[in-house]
Parts: sequence; structure tokens; C-alpha cells
Amino acid sequence: MQVAVLMPKMGESITEGKIVKWHKKTGEKIDRDEVLLEISTDKVDTEIPSSTSGILSKMLVQEQEVAEVGAVIAYIETGTGQGAAVVEERPKPEDEEMQIPHAESMSSREPVTEKSYAAAPSHGHSGDKFYSPLVKSIAKAEGISLDELTYLEGTGAGGRVTKEDVIRYIENRTASQARARKEISSQQAAPQVKHDSAGEQVIPMDNMRQRIMEHMVASRDVSVHVAAITEVDMTGIADYISRNGEAFRKREGFQLTFMPFISHAAIKALKDFPLVNSSIQGTNILQHNYVNLGIAVAVETTGLLVPVIRRAEEKNVLGLARAIKDLATRARTKRLTGDDTIGSTFSITNYGVFGNLMGTPIINQPNVAILGVGAVKKRPVVINDAIAIRQMGFLTLSFDHRLVDGALGGQFLERIVHYLENFDTKQVS
Repeated sequence: MQVAVLMPKMGESITEGKIVKWHKKTGEKIDRDEVLLEISTDKVDTEIPSSTSGILSKMLVQEQEVAEVGAVIAYIETGTGQGAAVVEERPKPEDEEMQIPHAESMSSREPVTEKSYAAAPSHGHSGDKFYSPLVKSIAKAEGISLDELTYLEGTGAGGRVTKEDVIRYIENRTASQARARKEISSQQAAPQVKHDSAGEQVIPMDNMRQRIMEHMVASRDVSVHVAAITEVDMTGIADYISRNGEAFRKREGFQLTFMPFISHAAIKALKDFPLVNSSIQGTNILQHNYVNLGIAVAVETTGLLVPVIRRAEEKNVLGLARAIKDLATRARTKRLTGDDTIGSTFSITNYGVFGNLMGTPIINQPNVAILGVGAVKKRPVVINDAIAIRQMGFLTLSFDHRLVDGALGGQFLERIVHYLENFDTKQVS
């Protein structure tokens, strides 16, 4: 029997995907859960395993071609009486603590369809917001999910979301995208300089690099970037890792690093300064009462993804270490879904793993700040008029000056330093 392979749904806002590579050729045998193809969306690149065993009998969509979600892209001959099946990978967390037990988990959202809007009650995500039929109609037409609609701050009576709120949100959301597309188009339309073929090589950008370019241009155009830099004494945490790192590796199966400690300190500081954990919607401030922490992950040498730890404030250092390891592994093995990379409220990028001391990272939209982490190295430091050797590192906070002023940014950054330098071992587990 022929089993249809469908273009999988990689996120609630994803409507199509490009086939980057088929890992099997027509006529070749494929086993269940063996990688069949690699697809690229505007969120992530992902390897897709086969949902069944058999022979790849026909390819309907070739490499570098685009197909809509749900479209048949191939057929597998199984020799059984099975019906059509969707090939779709889902995250498989290795630990219960890494699972997302909350209703707002992006991966559980329904796509924006007529059926989902018609079947949904006229309330927001938590059941305490009312949406008029007009508001829902506009949101559906513009591809705004009910879950995304929940995070809009209403200006109507009792915080009710009005038509004007939705229209303002759409305008603000699309303005930066339009500017980015215009700039990219002008760059692509520029006259091509002739090169000596023996001295230069023309390398087409892959999908991920093009997306990064668009996002960075959009962030530059949207946010007013300002950076503050400070140093932090990581000696206490370094000593803790030195004493407990080997036992941790044997128990957990991976190395204990500075990142979960820094993430934990940043989350605590966000609770002290909640305005840094916000987004801007027109002339409104959307302050989040939870922390969805984006962690930048380098993919090979030319790519960068920012997968998200949802409800990170509910995790201790151990839980954060497991979650960071899980996301990094899935990012580098192309097992993220589109929903794994959206919804962050604050982000961290660690260029220190490459030996860099400091940098000025670009804000991950729609966040208003991002923390950059430099390499931790031994340096001579003056303590009580004496010179001591300490494990020191630099932290950079890039923030959006439209909302975060220098005083707030500086205080927030120093609060992170305070929590790191006064680390409590009870916070690990």
C-alpha cells in the first residue's frame, strides 16, 4: 500500500516549508524513524524522520522546492494496508523537568484556521479576556493566533482588546519586516561586481543565513540599541563546578557549565526588574509575568538559533542545565520545531565559549534586552588593597533605549552580578 508523506506542521504560524535535502532516493528502502528529508521554514531547519518502513516510491516535491503544510510530498510503498500518514517529528525530552506542562506551550497551539477561531470561546488564553467577533475576524485574516492575541494589551473597557489594538499591533509588526525586505531587495538588486574567478568564490546564502540577515536588519530598525558592560567575579561558581563537575557529568551525562548559573541569576534579576522582561506594542508596554528564556545556539559555523526555555522561572540551576542541554542538542541535530524558537521574553548569548571577552549583541525581537556573556578567565584583581587571582568575566547588556534607560539597564546588570557573586549552592538542586 502507498503511504502519503505530508509536509509536516512545524509551528502554529508556519504555512509552508522548503525541502532542502532528500536523504533517500526513489526506490531506496527507508526504516521507521530513519531520517527521510530535511526541510527549512522561516523559523528552523529540521530533519524529518519517516513514520513508517518501506520503499520510497515517488517524490512529488524536489529539493529546493516549496510545499504547503499538509501537502503530499512523496509516497512510501509499505506492502501493508496502512493509510496515509504524516511524517512529523516531535521533541522527546529526556527528563520530566524539561517538559512544558503549561497551556501556553507554543507546540500545543492550533493553527490559525477558520475552524479554530469558530470553535474557540470568546475568551483569551487564560479565559479572562473577551474578544469580539470583529477582533477575531481581523486577527484570523492577518494570521494572528488566539494564543498570540492573548498577549495584546487592550485599551478598551476592563482591558478589552479593541479593533484599533489589533490594527496597531499588525502595523507595528509588519513595519520592520517591510523595511528589512526593502533593504534586502535593494542589496540583491545592486549591480554585480565582476570578480576574477580564480581569486574569489561566490557562495549563495542558505535559508538560515537569509533569515538571520532579515531578523538582524529588522531588529536594528526597530530597537534603539544601547549597551552596558560590567565584570563579574565567577570564582565561587568556578570552584563549585571544579568540586562537583565530575559527579554531575557521571549523573547527568553532560558537562556542568557557567550558563545555567548565569541564566538563573538573570531570571532572578528579571523578577526584581520586571520592566526588562517586557515587549513594546505601539505606545503600550506588555510586561510579562513569566520568563521565556531564549538561549542563542551556534549551529555549525554560519548559523544561529535562539530556542526558548518556557517558564524558566520555575526551574532551578539543575533544571536549567538540563533544558539548555536539550535545546542545544536538538538545535544542532535539526530536531527543533518552529514553536521552539518563538515566544521569548529575554535572551542570553554566550560568545565566551569561543574565547571572546566581550561583545555587543543585537536584541532578539520582540525582547527589549539581551545579555551577552564573555569568557571567564583568571585575572589579577585588587581585593581589600591586595592583589588576588580570580576567575573574572565580562557581561554585556544590550537594551532597547525606547523602554530601558541607562539607570534601569545598569541596575539590572549589577543585580545579575550580585546574584552570581553571592551564589547559593542550594539553588542547584
